[in-house]
Amino acid sequence: MKSEVATVTTKGQLVIPSKLRRKYAIREGTQVAFVEEENRLILQPLTPEFIRTLRGSLKGEPCALKILQEERKREREL
Repeated sequence: MKSEVATVTTKGQLVIPSKLRRKYAIREGTQVAFVEEENRLILQPLTPEFIRTLRGSLKGEPCALKILQEERKREREL
């Protein structure tokens, strides 16, 4: 695993090294998700390429739409 180092400013800002910005297509306005995993903080750029990789990842059961419809039906019955 390669390592890059950056310093957090007094305002809590962080500069992502240009090599990584180019590699992961991070441009001005790109949103980044911060994911906590055990003792690590993962930055996930929310680029169109990343969104495309998620296609089909929610297929199968349980279907979120069905669950929502069932919850709303139960709420109306109350």
